Amino acid sequence: MKESTAVKPVWNTGAPTGRTAGFRLRRLDATHILLYAAGAVVLFLIACAIVPQWVAPFSPTQMDPGRLLQPPGAAHLFGTDYFGRDVYSLVVYGSRDSLLIGLASVVVGGLAGAALGSLSGYVGGIVDLVIMRFIDVLMTIPGILLALAIAAAMGASTFNVVLAISASAIPRYARVMRSQILTVKNRSYVLASRSIGSSGLRIFWKHVLPNSLAPFLVMATIGIGTSILTGSSLSFLGLGVIKEIPDWGTVLSQGRGYLTVAWWVCTFPGLAIALFVLSINIIGDRIRDTLDPRKSGA
Repeated sequence: MKESTAVKPVWNTGAPTGRTAGFRLRRLDATHILLYAAGAVVLFLIACAIVPQWVAPFSPTQMDPGRLLQPPGAAHLFGTDYFGRDVYSLVVYGSRDSLLIGLASVVVGGLAGAALGSLSGYVGGIVDLVIMRFIDVLMTIPGILLALAIAAAMGASTFNVVLAISASAIPRYARVMRSQILTVKNRSYVLASRSIGSSGLRIFWKHVLPNSLAPFLVMATIGIGTSILTGSSLSFLGLGVIKEIPDWGTVLSQGRGYLTVAWWVCTFPGLAIALFVLSINIIGDRIRDTLDPRKSGA
Protein backbone atom coordinates (compact mmCIF):
# COMPACT_ATOMS: atom_id res chain seq x y z
CA MET A 1 0.00 0.00 0.00
CA LYS A 2 1.39 3.34 -1.07
CA GLU A 3 2.20 5.67 1.79
CA SER A 4 0.39 9.02 1.72
CA THR A 5 2.56 12.06 1.06
CA ALA A 6 -0.01 14.59 2.34
CA VAL A 7 1.39 17.21 4.67
CA LYS A 8 -0.01 16.90 8.13
CA PRO A 9 -1.41 20.10 9.64
CA VAL A 10 0.61 21.76 12.36
CA TRP A 11 -1.66 22.92 15.17
CA ASN A 12 -0.99 26.26 16.87
CA THR A 13 -0.47 25.59 20.55
CA GLY A 14 -0.76 29.25 21.45
CA ALA A 15 2.71 29.43 22.92
CA PRO A 16 4.65 32.40 21.49
CA THR A 17 7.95 31.71 19.85
CA GLY A 18 11.11 33.45 20.99
CA ARG A 19 10.97 35.86 18.08
CA THR A 20 7.32 36.71 18.70
CA ALA A 21 7.86 37.17 22.42
CA GLY A 22 10.84 39.42 21.77
CA PHE A 23 8.83 41.52 19.31
CA ARG A 24 6.00 41.87 21.81
CA LEU A 25 8.43 42.87 24.53
CA ARG A 26 10.02 45.54 22.34
CA ARG A 27 6.57 46.76 21.33
CA LEU A 28 5.55 46.89 25.00
CA ASP A 29 8.65 48.90 25.86
CA ALA A 30 8.22 51.36 23.02
CA THR A 31 4.46 51.77 23.28
CA HIS A 32 3.60 51.64 26.95
CA ILE A 33 6.50 52.91 29.04
CA LEU A 34 5.92 56.54 28.05
CA LEU A 35 2.18 56.10 28.57
CA TYR A 36 2.67 54.65 32.05
CA ALA A 37 5.12 57.41 32.95
CA ALA A 38 2.71 60.07 31.68
CA GLY A 39 -0.14 58.53 33.66
CA ALA A 40 2.00 58.46 36.80
CA VAL A 41 2.88 62.15 36.41
CA VAL A 42 -0.76 63.13 35.88
CA LEU A 43 -1.97 61.04 38.85
CA PHE A 44 0.74 62.48 41.10
CA LEU A 45 -0.13 66.07 40.18
CA ILE A 46 -3.84 65.36 40.67
CA ALA A 47 -3.01 63.99 44.13
CA CYS A 48 -1.01 67.17 44.80
CA ALA A 49 -4.07 69.25 43.87
CA ILE A 50 -6.52 67.21 45.96
CA VAL A 51 -4.47 66.52 49.10
CA PRO A 52 -1.43 68.84 49.00
CA GLN A 53 -0.98 68.63 52.76
CA TRP A 54 -0.11 64.93 52.39
CA VAL A 55 2.54 65.59 49.74
CA ALA A 56 4.16 68.88 50.73
CA PRO A 57 6.48 68.90 53.77
CA PHE A 58 5.86 72.60 54.58
CA SER A 59 3.07 75.12 54.40
CA PRO A 60 3.28 77.29 51.25
CA THR A 61 3.01 80.40 53.43
CA GLN A 62 5.65 79.36 55.97
CA MET A 63 8.61 81.76 55.76
CA ASP A 64 12.08 81.15 57.17
CA PRO A 65 14.22 84.35 57.22
CA GLY A 66 17.29 82.29 57.99
CA ARG A 67 16.99 80.25 54.77
CA LEU A 68 16.47 82.82 52.04
CA LEU A 69 17.31 81.60 48.52
CA GLN A 70 18.76 78.30 49.73
CA PRO A 71 19.72 75.93 46.87
CA PRO A 72 18.09 72.47 46.58
CA GLY A 73 19.22 70.12 49.32
CA ALA A 74 18.09 67.59 51.87
CA ALA A 75 16.14 70.10 53.96
CA HIS A 76 14.42 71.71 50.98
CA LEU A 77 14.19 69.45 47.95
CA PHE A 78 13.61 72.29 45.47
CA GLY A 79 15.34 75.00 47.52
CA THR A 80 13.74 78.14 48.95
CA ASP A 81 12.63 81.44 47.44
CA TYR A 82 13.39 85.03 48.46
CA PHE A 83 10.89 84.79 51.36
CA GLY A 84 12.37 81.55 52.66
CA ARG A 85 9.38 79.53 51.47
CA ASP A 86 9.89 75.94 50.37
CA VAL A 87 9.69 75.87 46.55
CA TYR A 88 8.58 72.21 46.48
CA SER A 89 5.63 73.05 48.71
CA LEU A 90 4.79 76.03 46.48
CA VAL A 91 4.78 73.76 43.42
CA VAL A 92 2.59 71.18 45.17
CA TYR A 93 0.03 73.68 46.45
CA GLY A 94 0.14 75.69 43.23
CA SER A 95 -1.02 72.66 41.26
CA ARG A 96 -4.55 73.09 42.65
CA ASP A 97 -5.35 76.38 40.92
CA SER A 98 -3.42 75.41 37.78
CA LEU A 99 -5.29 72.13 37.31
CA LEU A 100 -8.60 73.77 38.24
CA ILE A 101 -8.08 76.37 35.52
CA GLY A 102 -7.19 73.69 32.97
CA LEU A 103 -10.17 71.44 33.71
CA ALA A 104 -12.73 74.22 34.09
CA SER A 105 -11.60 75.92 30.88
CA VAL A 106 -11.97 72.70 28.91
CA VAL A 107 -15.41 72.01 30.38
CA VAL A 108 -16.76 75.52 29.73
CA GLY A 109 -15.05 76.15 26.39
CA GLY A 110 -15.52 72.59 25.18
CA LEU A 111 -19.23 72.47 25.95
CA ALA A 112 -19.86 75.89 24.43
CA GLY A 113 -17.84 75.07 21.32
CA ALA A 114 -19.42 71.63 20.96
CA ALA A 115 -22.91 73.10 21.27
CA LEU A 116 -22.24 75.75 18.62
CA GLY A 117 -20.54 73.29 16.29
CA SER A 118 -23.28 70.68 16.66
CA LEU A 119 -26.05 73.21 16.07
CA SER A 120 -24.25 74.63 13.06
CA GLY A 121 -23.51 71.27 11.45
CA TYR A 122 -26.82 69.55 12.12
CA VAL A 123 -29.27 72.36 11.41
CA GLY A 124 -27.35 73.96 8.52
CA GLY A 125 -28.77 76.80 6.42
CA ILE A 126 -28.80 80.30 7.85
CA VAL A 127 -27.96 78.99 11.33
CA ASP A 128 -24.77 77.42 10.01
CA LEU A 129 -23.89 80.60 8.13
CA VAL A 130 -24.33 82.91 11.14
CA ILE A 131 -22.52 80.66 13.63
CA MET A 132 -19.57 79.94 11.38
CA ARG A 133 -19.09 83.59 10.48
CA PHE A 134 -18.95 84.34 14.21
CA ILE A 135 -16.43 81.52 14.67
CA ASP A 136 -14.38 82.86 11.76
CA VAL A 137 -14.18 86.25 13.46
CA LEU A 138 -12.91 84.63 16.65
CA MET A 139 -10.43 82.55 14.67
CA THR A 140 -8.81 85.69 13.27
CA ILE A 141 -7.72 86.66 16.80
CA PRO A 142 -4.86 84.59 18.28
CA GLY A 143 -6.08 82.61 21.28
CA ILE A 144 -3.54 83.98 23.75
CA LEU A 145 -4.23 87.54 22.59
CA LEU A 146 -7.99 87.07 23.04
CA ALA A 147 -7.43 85.59 26.50
CA LEU A 148 -5.14 88.51 27.40
CA ALA A 149 -7.71 91.06 26.26
CA ILE A 150 -10.57 89.44 28.22
CA ALA A 151 -8.47 88.95 31.38
CA ALA A 152 -7.19 92.55 31.22
CA ALA A 153 -10.70 93.93 30.75
CA MET A 154 -12.35 91.85 33.50
CA GLY A 155 -9.55 91.82 36.08
CA ALA A 156 -7.39 89.12 37.65
CA SER A 157 -9.32 86.27 39.28
CA THR A 158 -9.78 82.54 38.82
CA PHE A 159 -13.25 82.97 37.30
CA ASN A 160 -12.07 85.58 34.81
CA VAL A 161 -9.06 83.49 33.79
CA VAL A 162 -11.29 80.47 33.15
CA LEU A 163 -13.70 82.63 31.16
CA ALA A 164 -10.88 84.15 29.09
CA ILE A 165 -9.27 80.79 28.26
CA SER A 166 -12.66 79.21 27.52
CA ALA A 167 -13.60 81.98 25.10
CA SER A 168 -10.31 81.63 23.24
CA ALA A 169 -10.82 77.84 22.91
CA ILE A 170 -14.42 77.89 21.64
CA PRO A 171 -13.56 78.22 17.90
CA ARG A 172 -11.37 75.09 17.89
CA TYR A 173 -14.01 72.89 19.49
CA ALA A 174 -16.79 74.34 17.33
CA ARG A 175 -14.99 73.62 14.06
CA VAL A 176 -14.08 70.08 15.07
CA MET A 177 -17.63 69.23 16.14
CA ARG A 178 -19.18 70.80 13.04
CA SER A 179 -16.96 68.79 10.70
CA GLN A 180 -17.79 65.56 12.53
CA ILE A 181 -21.52 66.28 12.57
CA LEU A 182 -21.49 66.98 8.82
CA THR A 183 -19.76 63.66 8.22
CA VAL A 184 -21.93 61.52 10.49
CA LYS A 185 -25.35 62.93 9.65
CA ASN A 186 -25.12 61.66 6.04
CA ARG A 187 -24.17 58.08 6.91
CA SER A 188 -26.42 55.17 6.01
CA TYR A 189 -27.66 54.35 9.52
CA VAL A 190 -28.72 57.97 10.04
CA LEU A 191 -30.56 58.03 6.71
CA ALA A 192 -32.21 54.69 7.56
CA SER A 193 -33.37 56.04 10.92
CA ARG A 194 -34.79 59.11 9.20
CA SER A 195 -36.59 56.95 6.62
CA ILE A 196 -38.55 55.06 9.29
CA GLY A 197 -39.89 58.30 10.74
CA SER A 198 -37.55 59.05 13.67
CA SER A 199 -37.61 62.65 14.79
CA GLY A 200 -34.66 64.90 14.11
CA LEU A 201 -33.95 65.36 17.82
CA ARG A 202 -33.98 61.61 18.46
CA ILE A 203 -31.66 60.98 15.52
CA PHE A 204 -29.26 63.62 16.80
CA TRP A 205 -29.06 62.33 20.38
CA LYS A 206 -29.07 58.61 19.56
CA HIS A 207 -27.02 58.39 16.36
CA VAL A 208 -25.28 61.60 15.35
CA LEU A 209 -23.86 62.96 18.61
CA PRO A 210 -22.49 59.69 20.09
CA ASN A 211 -20.66 58.91 16.84
CA SER A 212 -19.16 62.40 16.65
CA LEU A 213 -17.55 62.60 20.10
CA ALA A 214 -14.27 60.74 19.53
CA PRO A 215 -12.26 63.66 18.02
CA PHE A 216 -13.83 66.03 20.55
CA LEU A 217 -12.71 63.86 23.49
CA VAL A 218 -9.17 63.69 22.15
CA MET A 219 -9.06 67.45 21.63
CA ALA A 220 -10.50 68.09 25.10
CA THR A 221 -7.85 65.87 26.70
CA ILE A 222 -5.02 67.70 24.97
CA GLY A 223 -6.81 71.00 25.65
CA ILE A 224 -6.31 70.55 29.40
CA GLY A 225 -2.56 70.96 28.96
CA THR A 226 -3.02 73.88 26.59
CA SER A 227 -5.36 75.63 29.04
CA ILE A 228 -2.89 75.18 31.91
CA LEU A 229 -0.15 76.62 29.74
CA THR A 230 -2.31 79.62 28.81
CA GLY A 231 -3.38 80.14 32.43
CA SER A 232 0.24 80.05 33.58
CA SER A 233 1.11 82.60 30.89
CA LEU A 234 -1.61 84.93 32.14
CA SER A 235 -0.41 84.54 35.73
CA PHE A 236 3.16 85.16 34.63
CA LEU A 237 2.02 88.46 33.09
CA GLY A 238 0.10 89.44 36.23
CA LEU A 239 -3.38 88.77 34.81
CA GLY A 240 -3.98 85.40 36.40
CA VAL A 241 -4.85 84.12 39.85
CA ILE A 242 -3.94 86.49 42.68
CA LYS A 243 -4.01 84.58 45.97
CA GLU A 244 -1.89 84.06 49.05
CA ILE A 245 -0.97 80.65 47.66
CA PRO A 246 0.32 81.28 44.12
CA ASP A 247 -0.20 79.02 41.13
CA TRP A 248 2.64 77.83 38.90
CA GLY A 249 2.61 80.87 36.63
CA THR A 250 2.72 83.28 39.56
CA VAL A 251 5.67 81.44 41.13
CA LEU A 252 7.47 81.73 37.79
CA SER A 253 6.71 85.44 37.64
CA GLN A 254 7.87 86.04 41.22
CA GLY A 255 11.13 84.17 40.69
CA ARG A 256 12.18 85.64 37.35
CA GLY A 257 13.97 88.54 39.05
CA TYR A 258 16.23 86.06 40.84
CA LEU A 259 16.97 83.81 37.88
CA THR A 260 20.72 84.56 37.85
CA VAL A 261 21.20 83.94 41.59
CA ALA A 262 18.45 81.40 42.35
CA TRP A 263 17.64 79.43 39.20
CA TRP A 264 15.61 76.83 41.12
CA VAL A 265 12.77 79.26 41.94
CA CYS A 266 11.75 79.40 38.25
CA THR A 267 13.07 76.06 37.07
CA PHE A 268 10.94 73.67 39.11
CA PRO A 269 7.53 75.33 38.51
CA GLY A 270 8.47 75.48 34.81
CA LEU A 271 9.33 71.77 34.85
CA ALA A 272 5.99 70.99 36.52
CA ILE A 273 4.13 72.82 33.74
CA ALA A 274 6.22 71.15 31.02
CA LEU A 275 5.84 67.65 32.48
CA PHE A 276 2.09 67.96 32.92
CA VAL A 277 1.50 69.35 29.41
CA LEU A 278 3.77 66.68 27.88
CA SER A 279 2.04 63.90 29.84
CA ILE A 280 -1.41 65.09 28.83
CA ASN A 281 -0.33 65.20 25.17
CA ILE A 282 0.99 61.62 25.38
CA ILE A 283 -2.28 60.42 26.90
CA GLY A 284 -4.29 62.35 24.30
CA ASP A 285 -2.29 60.76 21.47
CA ARG A 286 -2.97 57.32 22.94
CA ILE A 287 -6.70 58.03 23.17
CA ARG A 288 -6.67 59.24 19.56
CA ASP A 289 -4.98 56.03 18.40
CA THR A 290 -7.44 53.91 20.39
CA LEU A 291 -10.52 55.68 19.00
CA ASP A 292 -9.23 55.72 15.42
CA PRO A 293 -10.91 52.74 13.64
CA ARG A 294 -8.22 52.65 10.96
CA LYS A 295 -5.51 52.03 13.56
CA SER A 296 -7.53 49.87 15.95
CA GLY A 297 -8.42 47.53 13.12
CA ALA A 298 -4.87 47.25 11.86
